[in-house]
Amino acid sequence: MSSKDGRTEAVKPAAIYSSKIYQTRLPQMANPGGADDTPSTKPSITHVTFDMDGLLLDTEKFYTEVQEIILSRYNKTFDWSLKAKMMGKKAIEAARVFVEETGISDSLSAEDFLVEREEMLQNMFPTSELMPGASRLILHLHAKGIPICVATGSHRRHFLLKTQRHGELFSLMHHIVLGDDPEVKQGKPSPDVFLAAAKRFEGGPIDPAKILVFEDAPSGVLAAKNAGMSVVMVPDPRLDSSFHETADQVLSSLLDFNPGDWGLPAFDSVAS
Repeated sequence: MSSKDGRTEAVKPAAIYSSKIYQTRLPQMANPGGADDTPSTKPSITHVTFDMDGLLLDTEKFYTEVQEIILSRYNKTFDWSLKAKMMGKKAIEAARVFVEETGISDSLSAEDFLVEREEMLQNMFPTSELMPGASRLILHLHAKGIPICVATGSHRRHFLLKTQRHGELFSLMHHIVLGDDPEVKQGKPSPDVFLAAAKRFEGGPIDPAKILVFEDAPSGVLAAKNAGMSVVMVPDPRLDSSFHETADQVLSSLLDFNPGDWGLPAFDSVAS
């Protein structure tokens, strides 16, 4: 993050703040039948929160590859309907979905699945690449003085592996909230991680209505809506379009984002 004198400091997860009761009921469809359109009503956005996996970093492919390998031993295949249910959740929650939905829970427990998966992911995560448009958008918002943060279900050990090649970019975040943060009691679609992120901005807690969230996962979109925030969804093209409906805006890439749609400062130039 940047200090008051303009120097770049290392990212440190913020201190834990006191809890607050929030409404967590699932929202109605935010933009039924028109999620791909520019938002008709523009909220006054002052702060931006990013998911990480599949949104800023191209890491979802690693999970898919490993899970395909594991399932092949049981003569089963890993499809996107199952992946959609797992994306964005805490590791143990996603693991339970995996073994139960595939019918292998009698042969492989959720805990054993995580141990086996971990061994393979440890070698993959350090090779993580940025998603198209991620660097451009982060650098732009930071340069324009828009407070930005990351709210991810990844635990600290995975976060450090995934971001080790991108430390300078992630250092621009005001703060980072991880999946094993003590204040994040439940994973997405619970709003815990986004509400914790809203508290930790300077002068927080920030009004959720003033926060724009970027997500790729259906559970993450729901989590942001449950927190009372607006959401731009950038889904994998293989994700069924029925999952788009709850988002306020759906884009094929971060490169397609127009800050002006949300009252944010425009890009200085097209090329970046």
